[in-house]
Amino acid sequence: MSAISDETEPSFRLSMLVNDTRYRSLTFQFIALILLIVFMAYLGMNLVQNLATAGLNISYGFLSEPAGYDINQRLIEYDSQSTHRAAAYVGILNTLLVAFLGCLTATVLGVVAGVLRLSGNWLVAKLMAVYVEAFRNVPVLIWILIINTIVITLPAPRAYRGETPDAEMLFGMIAYTNRGIYFPAPVWGSGSLIVVGVFLASIVGIFAYRRYAKNLLYSSGKLLPTFWPSVALFFVPTILAYFVMGRPVTLDYPALQGFNFQGGLQVQRPLIALWLALSVYTGAFIAENVRAGIQAVNKGQSEAAGALGLRPGRIMNLVVLPQALRVIIPPLISQYLNITKNSSLAIAVGYADITATLGGITLNQTGRAIESVLLLMLFYLVISLSISMVMNFYNNSVTLKER
Repeated sequence: MSAISDETEPSFRLSMLVNDTRYRSLTFQFIALILLIVFMAYLGMNLVQNLATAGLNISYGFLSEPAGYDINQRLIEYDSQSTHRAAAYVGILNTLLVAFLGCLTATVLGVVAGVLRLSGNWLVAKLMAVYVEAFRNVPVLIWILIINTIVITLPAPRAYRGETPDAEMLFGMIAYTNRGIYFPAPVWGSGSLIVVGVFLASIVGIFAYRRYAKNLLYSSGKLLPTFWPSVALFFVPTILAYFVMGRPVTLDYPALQGFNFQGGLQVQRPLIALWLALSVYTGAFIAENVRAGIQAVNKGQSEAAGALGLRPGRIMNLVVLPQALRVIIPPLISQYLNITKNSSLAIAVGYADITATLGGITLNQTGRAIESVLLLMLFYLVISLSISMVMNFYNNSVTLKER
């Protein structure tokens, strides 16, 4: 009868933190973390001592003081007697506005240019190549200044005077001037929230219907129309709600009064220049990402789909792009972050973003450079991490799931 000896785990010893490969990496990481904490603490103490020597202290009380300056482009109520905190809020909203518009427009431009660059039409493909190479290889600040100069050449408001007008309003309601573009502004009456709610529900319904049609196609091969039902869902419920509620939403049209237009909604020249420049510049990079993603899909996928009788448009939407997204999304995240951070160049055309308000005028008026810069860093860090989190979540949803 043979004796079977049970192997027991050796007792833990401190030497195993260095000699045992199971613990060695954790030990080195812990040591590196301690050194980093000590280094950051040293920098913090050095900063506090230098500020105390100079008779300064870190305080954010200046945010409650009157700002004393005006901001033309704003999304919330603000005047020169508002606080620096309110001015910072205006700058934050302006930054988020141009970042959102830039990401949306750049994505549309990039997808269209990336697909067209692979077109079989020689002229279209070469035009898209010229667009991509021209905008990718010129700094974005130059494009901001160029587009701002182009907008300045638009007619002045006085050119729309009724006697001998040199310019005419587009569709009788939109005025494009060297100060900006004036649109009709909605006036919300009683019951308008119901109309807006119906419109938002229609948008959700469009996505739900298109998702159902796609799942039905994949599961049973039955092809449902998507374009006209989507158009009907977009317009019909909202129009019906609009008339049922007694037309609660009206329009305030811009009108020339004195030397400028009054009423309506104005999109000022700095916002237009910054928005278009960031869009067309970043759209050129997104176009290359889209082109690379499409070319990464095996050509046999398109050929197989064509053999099944699918039209080229549906092959692109149902077969190629869903697979190309796995390649497109990761670099697309970086482009969205670039748009957000490049919006800090807004000060070049006088657009009041967070860098121009908190990091510019407020900093110069109060002298609180450290506090202002720390708040700026915190804002860009939070917004960048938020964009990365949302896009990474979407990226995980389109990633190929291994069986």
